[in-house]
Amino acid sequence: MSRPRQADRVLRPDGGSGELLDRFRSSLDPEWIEEALEATGTATVRRRRLPAEQVVWLVLGMGIYRNKPITEIVAELDLALPGRRGPRAASSSIAQARSRLGDDPIRWLFERCAESWAHASARRHAWRGLAIYGVDGTTLRLPDSDANRDHFGHCVSSRGESGYPMARLVTLMALRSHLLAAARFGPQSASELSYARELWPLIPDRSLSIVDRNFLSAAVLIPLAAYGHERHWLIRAKSDTAWKVIRNLGRGDWLVEKEVSHQAREADPSLPKRWEMRAIRYHRKGFKPQTLLTSMMDPVTYPASEIGALYHERWEIELGYGEVKTVMLAREETTRSRTPRGVSQELWGLALAYNLVRLEMECMAVEGGVTPDRISFKGALMCIEHALLTLSLDSAGRIPEHLRRLRSDLSHFILPKRRQRTYPRAVKIKMSNYPRKRRALK
Repeated sequence: MSRPRQADRVLRPDGGSGELLDRFRSSLDPEWIEEALEATGTATVRRRRLPAEQVVWLVLGMGIYRNKPITEIVAELDLALPGRRGPRAASSSIAQARSRLGDDPIRWLFERCAESWAHASARRHAWRGLAIYGVDGTTLRLPDSDANRDHFGHCVSSRGESGYPMARLVTLMALRSHLLAAARFGPQSASELSYARELWPLIPDRSLSIVDRNFLSAAVLIPLAAYGHERHWLIRAKSDTAWKVIRNLGRGDWLVEKEVSHQAREADPSLPKRWEMRAIRYHRKGFKPQTLLTSMMDPVTYPASEIGALYHERWEIELGYGEVKTVMLAREETTRSRTPRGVSQELWGLALAYNLVRLEMECMAVEGGVTPDRISFKGALMCIEHALLTLSLDSAGRIPEHLRRLRSDLSHFILPKRRQRTYPRAVKIKMSNYPRKRRALK
């Protein structure tokens, strides 16, 4: 018989039906934590100040409480069991507990939750029967340690090498709720496309994946569609993309054929010599005319007029990355961990914490009768931060009162409708606070 978990006391109080913590109880089921620990062989056998199940909540707390030291997170969430040397756990014991846990249980838990939450959300917000996903990459700055430099490497550009080690991250996101369905990350030396290929088998049938034009390759997009039934893709054509028109499907709408390069077929003999797709020409006010390419061939089922607007939902994944970097990481854009295994543990925990916030936002949207993009991410995060601290510091009898006060008026969380941008994007020149080195004039 397993002993009662202290995380249950913090996150599963009596009372307050229908409130925030009941959602945590029904969403992040503590039994999943036990399964994660057992599946990865990291369950705690002997009594410790920080058992494995408590360290899981610590890693989640690290993602939510960015500006708090780890020792303070343990203390304020009341995660450590009583000890002979006082109520607080030493920083060395916390580091050892994180090391014992490793990253496998956090990854297992994230993937279990993502599978349950994100795909269901994408199906609820489907377009013409297709669940809408986005796939794209970003980079995260890591602490400057020898271990991180050796494993992750640096980002190299025309301006030189980055000052800090950088991890490359690629995610599969349910675009209309921002819930992460899957993620892959690792060294800079691997390309976005190599990480993205690992995500293709995880995309469900009857779906549409909107991707950046750097993914325009037969070796990338043909396998995406081949893994299941009606797994479509949508992408913007490059300026030098060439194709042959097979027939006209409507105004600015064609069925086209593209040659698959010899190099691609040599690397993957299963690829065909020619590749059929649909090309849609559209013009958005304030922007240059663009051409979209897609595997959605039927112009009746998938009208060209709707596809042009749909493509711009790809930007939602960039907004999601902004929420992580600007709000959760407080614009520091760096993790705390100085070892690759610690970084991996922390990033899986950050992804899981982000999904917990986004899941609560979707519940708020249902209550407020709005779409999830109308809920303030920062407001929802602050609500969860205050709720967790209140629960760990106050009696269970007053929990419903605190939660009702935090969420008494949904108008605090609902944002105005988004304005439509009518001007093209541009990249500004990065200016430095220091004078630029120049060659001395002779």
